[in-house]
Amino acid sequence: MIRGVIVTVTGGAGYVGALLTRELLDAGADVRLLDSLLHHQDEVAAQLERDGARLVRGDVRDEAARSEALDGADALVHLAGIVGDPACARDPARSQAVNVDATRAIVANARRAGVGRVVFASTCSNYGRMGDPTVPIDERGKLRPVSLYAEQKVAAEQMLLDLDQSDLSATCLRFATVYGAAPRMRFDLTVNEFTRDLWAGRPLEVFGEQFWRPYVHAGDASRAVTLVLRAAPADVAGQVFNIGSSDENYRKLDLVRLITEHLGRGEVRYVRRDEDPRDYKVSFEKARRVLVFEPRMRVPDGIAEVVDSLERGAFGDPFDKRYSNI
Repeated sequence: MIRGVIVTVTGGAGYVGALLTRELLDAGADVRLLDSLLHHQDEVAAQLERDGARLVRGDVRDEAARSEALDGADALVHLAGIVGDPACARDPARSQAVNVDATRAIVANARRAGVGRVVFASTCSNYGRMGDPTVPIDERGKLRPVSLYAEQKVAAEQMLLDLDQSDLSATCLRFATVYGAAPRMRFDLTVNEFTRDLWAGRPLEVFGEQFWRPYVHAGDASRAVTLVLRAAPADVAGQVFNIGSSDENYRKLDLVRLITEHLGRGEVRYVRRDEDPRDYKVSFEKARRVLVFEPRMRVPDGIAEVVDSLERGAFGDPFDKRYSNI
C-alpha cells in the first residue's frame, strides 16, 4: 500500500519525477520533493505543490536540504542527477559529485533517518556495447559502460547493492531510453528530438542508425517505481530490474520510419560518426514477472502524443534550451 506513506522524491519536478509525483499523490502518498529546479521548471513545481506535494528547493549535494527532505520519510526515490552522456561529459567533476558522491550521501542520510527503502534510477546504458546486440541482455549480463554517465550509474548501483538490505531495502531500476510528453519536457531524448525536428520541417541528421536501443515511455517509467514501492520488500530488496518492454527495442532507422510515416513527411540524412558506440537489445522479462510490469504506451503512441502536444503549442518554443539537459 502507498496510501499514507511518506515518500521523498529527489528530482521530483523533473521529466520522470513530475509524473511520478502526481502518480504517488493520486495513490494517497505524502510526497516531498527535493529539487534544485535547475531546468527552470518552477511552474511544474508550483503545480505539484498545489496538488499537495511539499517542495524542498535545494541541491542534492546539500546536507541540510537532504536532511529536511528525508525527515520522517518512509521511502526514498532517488531520481536526481546529471542525466545523459553529453551533460556528464561537459563537467565530469560536477557529475561525479552529483551522481556518485551525493547518492552515497543521501543513502547515508536515509539510513540515519530510518527510511525503510530506496529506489534508485539507473540506466540500460550500463550495458554499453554488446558482443552480439541481437540477443537481448538481462539483469545478469555483463555491464560494459562506454560513457562517463553509465560508469557513474554503475558505481552508484554497486554501492547500493553492497548495502546490508535488512534495514534499508535498495532497488535499482535500469530505465530504457525514455520518451513521451511530460510536464517538464525534454527534447534532447531520441524519440522526442527526432519527432520535434521532423515535425518542424528541419532536416534530420542521424548517425548510428543500425544500433539497437530499448525505449520506455516516461509515464510507464514512473509507474514502475510505484510498483516497486507497492511490492513486498523481500521481493525487491537488493534487486535490479530493467524497465521497458522486450518488444520496444528499436534502431534509429526504425524510429525515423515510424515518425515519417506518422507525419507523412521528413528529410533525413544518415551520416557516420564514432562518438556513441552503444549497441544493445535488452530483455525486460524480470520486471514483467516479478513486478507484473507491462508498459501501457509504445513508441508509436509516444510519437503521436508528442506531435499532438506540438500541434497544440503545449511547449511554446520546443527549441527553447530549458527542454534540454545539455
